[in-house]
Amino acid sequence: MGRSFEVRKASMAKTAGQKTKVYSKYSKEIYVVAKNGSPDPDANLALRSLIDRAKKDQVPGHVIDKAIDKAKGGAGEDYTPARYEGFGPGNCMVIVDCLTDNNKRTFTDVRQCFVKTDAKIGSPGVVAHMFDHQAIFSFAGDDEDAVLEALMMADVDVTDVEAEEGAITVFAPNTEYFKAKTALQEAFEGIEFDVEEITFVPQTYTKIEGDDVAMFEKFLAMLEDCDDVQNVYHNAEL
Repeated sequence: MGRSFEVRKASMAKTAGQKTKVYSKYSKEIYVVAKNGSPDPDANLALRSLIDRAKKDQVPGHVIDKAIDKAKGGAGEDYTPARYEGFGPGNCMVIVDCLTDNNKRTFTDVRQCFVKTDAKIGSPGVVAHMFDHQAIFSFAGDDEDAVLEALMMADVDVTDVEAEEGAITVFAPNTEYFKAKTALQEAFEGIEFDVEEITFVPQTYTKIEGDDVAMFEKFLAMLEDCDDVQNVYHNAEL
């Protein structure tokens, strides 16, 4: 499968001028996960994982705490997930995940990103079947056999384990995320994950060339500017 998965997700920029947007996106997601589950990270594995990811992306503690406190209060917005799929510039496949308190507004905003870049938004499921919903962990190491053995001993349903350039990458079904993470932490004391997430990994890739490259970059930038967009997944190969 290869570590190319790392460039298939349009990550949120971390430049000074865009940090506020990054904080806002994490704050919203933390609020939703805490409100729908438990605001206690020790009792809510999804929340604990999300907080760990936010900290890795240098989200300040006060932003995290404020989102959790808001969830504890019980008031605030009612966000619901929304997913849009379609074909971006160069006919690549795209999945856009959002959290919204106004579905009509969010659909309009996302649709405009497609329309203004000569892309095509489709119906639910139009491209999702061409992606694998995977839990992915990447960390320093080179003994993939030892990692595979540890996961199998813990009865984790592993999709693949790869060693490349001093890093181990583990792929597992998204439903095995917490089980796989726990198994790795128990088997390898002090393990530090460079990547630990649930994402969509494309089964095939579409090469983007010529004028489509600039249009694709514009497309991603427009989606990033949408307040409700949380993550963008694609199979573009630039």
